[in-house]
Order: sequence, then structure tokens, then C-alpha cells
Amino acid sequence: MAWALCDWANSAFATTVMAGFFPVYFKAYWDPSSPATVSTAHLAFANGAASFIVALLAPIIGAIADKGGARIKLLALFTVLGAAMTASLYWVAQGDWMTAAIVYVLASIGFWGGNQFYDSLITDVAQERDYDLVSGYGYSLGYLGGGLLFLINVLMVTNPAMFGIADQSQAVRMSFVTVAVWWVVFTVPVVLFVKESNAAAALPFGPAISAGFRELAGTLRHVRADRTLLLFLLAYWFYIDGVNTIIKMAVDYGLSLGLQQASLMTALLITQIVGFPSALAFGWLGKRIGPQPGIFICIAVYTAAAAYAYFLDSESEFMTLAVVIGLVQGGIQSLSRSLFGRLVPEGKSGEFFGFYNLMGKAAAVLGPLLAGFVAYTTGSSRLSIVSISILFIVGAFFLSRVRISAAGRAQATSA
Repeated sequence: MAWALCDWANSAFATTVMAGFFPVYFKAYWDPSSPATVSTAHLAFANGAASFIVALLAPIIGAIADKGGARIKLLALFTVLGAAMTASLYWVAQGDWMTAAIVYVLASIGFWGGNQFYDSLITDVAQERDYDLVSGYGYSLGYLGGGLLFLINVLMVTNPAMFGIADQSQAVRMSFVTVAVWWVVFTVPVVLFVKESNAAAALPFGPAISAGFRELAGTLRHVRADRTLLLFLLAYWFYIDGVNTIIKMAVDYGLSLGLQQASLMTALLITQIVGFPSALAFGWLGKRIGPQPGIFICIAVYTAAAAYAYFLDSESEFMTLAVVIGLVQGGIQSLSRSLFGRLVPEGKSGEFFGFYNLMGKAAAVLGPLLAGFVAYTTGSSRLSIVSISILFIVGAFFLSRVRISAAGRAQATSA
């Protein structure tokens, strides 16, 4: 429960800030003088920069954290960074899109960096046979918690007087502060109650750094030599980038089409509501048919949704697409985490989940930059969203080459 509450906590940033208010406020308040496609490019480049920085840091700090028994401490550190930067958005002046982008990048680093250690702790709170269910449980609580705070934030913006707030602009900025408080408060249980399985063998900080770099070199050799692990990481690199790009750019895309902000916020709430039971359902499905077939189902739905988005021209169609995305968003994230957990050698979860996050975030540089480049060069937001389907197709190709047998999982566990 303490571990899953961490997802409840950080999903507030993913929903209210990353997917919800920041894209809207960035375009309307911090970057109002730029054309829609240029503003889209600015937002895409900010997302890409954050992903690039996290991709560089993830495996290094993961290896050091394993040797120092410091995964929970680093989770707390990145949480404080993300929450502090999120709250700081309240004071960014109107029209100052550059400062807003920089603060957002730092908040995103806190979010993605903390997620690395949260993901890795699944091997400390569950046994392999329960990875699919427990991973789905975490994501379902994330959708529920993120959706609950987002609902409150939407009410703040639509009815500011009810909350004693002056206007909608101040309500949006106040929502960033509520996310910061929510994020910190609900991360406290994982810090207090979850124990790392290898903490007893932890090294002091200095030796942990040098041992961490040695382990990182060994991990690189292991990944290169393990065909199954390498193919899965390549597949994950592409398809999860498509997922993250859609999460980050969906509202911006709706605004570019001229859809109303209120309808876009409602669509995000629909995604959260649908995502809560769907994540649980995919956890059950993964336990029944295996996580790999479940991921294929999700990829197929995402590819079709990205292609259909080209023809989207009404708020009702955007709502329908939100329901479809909600059905598979939690599933593809949850099953990917549980599938990778089966491949992680014992005692190296921080380090290997560092590579897991490296692949996801390194590729997350490509998706937003691809969407931004297509929008900027063609002047068409529709083509930019369709281009994301390429990532799902390539990811499915590599995933089809992954063969995970019971013997292979046993070998990975004892490596």
C-alpha cells in the first residue's frame, strides 16, 4: 500500500501539470505571442530536454543507489526537487515562456528521476508471480489519485470564487502548489515503510560511487550479451516514447485544432476515470495470458488512435479518443514494468531499472522532437500527431522478436 501510494502521489504531476494545465497555460499565459505551431515546438523541446537529462543520469545514479542502499533516499530527493519546482511555477511572470520552460524541465527531472526508484522498488514489495497484479495496482491508484486532485483543480479553475480565489489565472497557478503538497505528503509512506532488500549490504557514499560505476560497466556487458533483454529494451524505447508523447502533447494538439479548454480538461478526467479499472484489468490479464500479449493489444490500440487523430475535428471525437486511450494507457505502462521486473537480476533492481528508464527517457527525446519538428516544418499539427504512430510500429516489431521462457527468467534471476 505504501509503495502504491507513491503512484497516487506523483500522478498528480503527470495529470494536472504535464498533461493538463501546463500545456494550456504555457500557450495562453506564458507564450501567447507565438503562433500555435511555434508554441507547440517550444513545449516539445522542453519535454525533450528533460527526458535527455534524465536519460543521461538514470543508469549512473541507479547503480550508485544499489551499492549505497539509497534508492528510497534518492526517491525522496527527486520528489522534493519536483515538488519544489512545480510550486515555483506559481511565481513565473506572464509572457516569460523561457523561465516557465526551465522550471518545468527541472520539475520533470524530479518526476522522472523519482519514478526510476519507485519502479525499481517493485522487486522489494512483491514476488515475481505477483508482479503483474501489483504493478497494475500501483498504476490504478495513480489514476485514481491523479484524477481526484485533477478534479479538484478543475473545479478551482472553473469556480475560483468557491475556493476564495481571485480569478482563473490565479486558480491555475494555485493548482501547481496543490500538486506539490499532494506529491510530498503521499510520498511519505513509501519512505517510512518500504525497506530495500539489499540495504544491509550498503556501502558508504564514497565507495558506493566507485562500486556503482564498476557495476554499471558490468550491466552494459550484461545487456549487450542478453538478446532477450536487449530486444525488450529496444521495443520499450520506441513504444513507450509514443505513449509519453501522446500524454504530453494531447492537450496542446486539441488546442491547436481550436477545441475548448473545458472540453480538453473533461477528456483528461475521462482518461483518468477509465484508466483506474483498466490498469487493474490489465494486471489480471497479464497474470492470465502473460504481459507480452497484453502489451501487443495496447500497441495496436495506440497505433489506431494516432492514425484516427488526424481526422479528428470535434470535441465529441476527442472525448471518444480519450476513452480509448484510457483503456490501454495504464495497461501498457503496468505490463511493461512487470515484464521487465522478470528480467532483473536479484539485488540490481535500481541499476537495471535505471536502464529501463534510460531507454524510455532517451526515446522520449525523440517523440516530442519528432512531433515538434513535423509541426514546425509542415505547419500541420495533424501530421505531427500521426507521426507518433511510427514509434508504435517499430516498437511492436522489436517486441515480436522477444522470447521470454521460464528458463530465461530463471537465468536472469540467478545471473
